[in-house]
Amino acid sequence: MIINEHFGEAVQGITRNFQLGDYPLQQGATLRNAWISYRTHGTLNAAKDNAILFAHMYSGSHKDMELYVRSGWACDPEKYFIILPGQFGNGVSSSPSNTPTPYNMGAFPHIQIEDDVIAQHRLVTEEFGISELQLVTGWSMGAQQTYEWSIRYPEMVKRAAPIAGTAKCTPHDQLFIQCHMDQIRSDPNFNNGFYTEAHACHVGLRRHAQVWGVMGCSTEFYKTEAWRDCGFSSMDDFVQGYYENWFLPMDPNNLLTMAWKWQHGDSSRNTAGNLAAALGRITAKTFVMPFEDDMFFPVKDIAMESRMIAHSELRVIPSLWGHFAMLSMDPADHEKINALLQELLAIDV
Repeated sequence: MIINEHFGEAVQGITRNFQLGDYPLQQGATLRNAWISYRTHGTLNAAKDNAILFAHMYSGSHKDMELYVRSGWACDPEKYFIILPGQFGNGVSSSPSNTPTPYNMGAFPHIQIEDDVIAQHRLVTEEFGISELQLVTGWSMGAQQTYEWSIRYPEMVKRAAPIAGTAKCTPHDQLFIQCHMDQIRSDPNFNNGFYTEAHACHVGLRRHAQVWGVMGCSTEFYKTEAWRDCGFSSMDDFVQGYYENWFLPMDPNNLLTMAWKWQHGDSSRNTAGNLAAALGRITAKTFVMPFEDDMFFPVKDIAMESRMIAHSELRVIPSLWGHFAMLSMDPADHEKINALLQELLAIDV
């Protein structure tokens, strides 16, 4: 294990852990003494039918999606019981950085999206006794989890809102992910994942952040110098002050665990590789919500999957921030996303 203050209570806040014991993984390994972290907001009602599950993205944790939990908004804690589950590898749930030998750091096993969702299902059903979810949603890798939830447990999911993500990772995304994984591993201190200090690999993390700077926002964002609206003085200042500042506190092995999971995300494994059959299992009322200028998940790719879902509507969200619109540096993006979630929750199902 390696101590990194980024994953401590001072940064992440108080979380609870759902213990999974020796947890069998889809790749065949066993994650010993495993757990997933989570946080909840609101109160579960007596009927246990007011729950929302909001999954998080690559490099994030439950706390990053708490900006959507607000009185009077879609995820209203006065009305709903909102579960913000962790995923394996996020540094707060079982991860390379907090697992003891011999499964620590570079020896941590490969995780798949299914492993996260099955663990989350156990949390929802065993810890809370919930049998239906009014909404499952999530951004990016959270969208992958949303699809997996809706396909694997269709009887539980009443509404689904995958935001800026796909049910099956595209070849273009796989190339991009490999590129930013390679940047982390290029650090001279990486040592096959067995570096000796939490922040020893800052060179690789800076290179990794540069790659995200290329793809994270739209080309128009840079042409119009929209970064000035957030107080940055130049493009370089933005890349350093935003992307490098985001990734530098993190653990390289944790990022690689989540990246591999994203790269190999494929809900068609539920149906022997038939994506149409997998998406055809979804019975939830679904808003498929891409960002208009997202270079990771172009609208065309997301629309192709949306057409395979019986009760889906494609709701494209315009934003210069591209994929990173979800973090709502522009308050208008926050409001657009929330308005769609409110509309979806207002639909009788």
